[in-house]
Amino acid sequence: MNSLGFMRKQPWIITLVVLAVLIGVNTFLQPSFVQPAVLQSNLTTFLPLILVAIGQTYVILAGDIDLSVGSIVALANVVTVSVIAALGGTAGAVVAGMGAGVAVGLICGLVNGLFISGLRFQPIVTTFATGIIFAGLAIWVLPQAGLPVPEAYWQTYSGSFIGLPFVLWMLLAGIAFTLVVSRIPFHVHLLAVGGNRTGAFQTGLRLSGIRIGAYMISGLFSALAALCLTGETASGDPLLGASLALSSISAVVLGGTALSGGFGSSTGSIAGALVLGMIGNVIFFAGLPFEYQTLVQGLIVLTALAGGVLVTRR
Repeated sequence: MNSLGFMRKQPWIITLVVLAVLIGVNTFLQPSFVQPAVLQSNLTTFLPLILVAIGQTYVILAGDIDLSVGSIVALANVVTVSVIAALGGTAGAVVAGMGAGVAVGLICGLVNGLFISGLRFQPIVTTFATGIIFAGLAIWVLPQAGLPVPEAYWQTYSGSFIGLPFVLWMLLAGIAFTLVVSRIPFHVHLLAVGGNRTGAFQTGLRLSGIRIGAYMISGLFSALAALCLTGETASGDPLLGASLALSSISAVVLGGTALSGGFGSSTGSIAGALVLGMIGNVIFFAGLPFEYQTLVQGLIVLTALAGGVLVTRR
């Protein structure tokens, strides 16, 4: 197999190379980057985007898109915090609040899936509209940011478990989920639906169930990202996660997943999310204006898209 053929099958390898270069530059600009405390701090910052990107990957693999993920994050966050406060902030209240947040994510994903797959609405328009609705619900649940969570919540999130940072366990759990899903029929069916929807239908696949499942996975990972952000900010904020929709799509594209669906992997999306996070680090420690971050991210995403098109044509 020649190099172009390998790149077609494993496009995320290029993303890993870019990530390695960014890590090297960051280490040069910030010598303390390799210290465990700094690595944990960076992972804490990057983790919400990584989780949302994982969920977004499954939707895009099916040939759809989810613009509502940021609003789902905000809604799950305020519901979690509000339930914890309403139940008195006890350990049981924390568990109930986290469960409520996860349930919100799954329900939002189900709503998106039913509208798009069941009623055959356009994904981009539908999730844009539901994103507005979910954002409005978040403000209705918690009109003003700042409702705190118990100290035990954010201390646990920033602490360690069996010698490893809790955020690392969250990342490993996300990776484990993607590995399990990649080995079950659902993943193959997802690729079939995204690659050739008509052909998948003719083979007897339940397109509606597969697409709804993808949106529910996206909602689940958005809710998990909300729980992480709740631990990071130690409070509720109805405007949380506003930039996560476009950032997650950028991470998925950087990871080599085709926006048309049918090809890609969550592994690549994780690498793509790390690249986006590292770009912010490099720009900060290089002393460049913050506005450069979105500019550089956009240029890199465009380059990734152009590279993918050129490799495919050859």
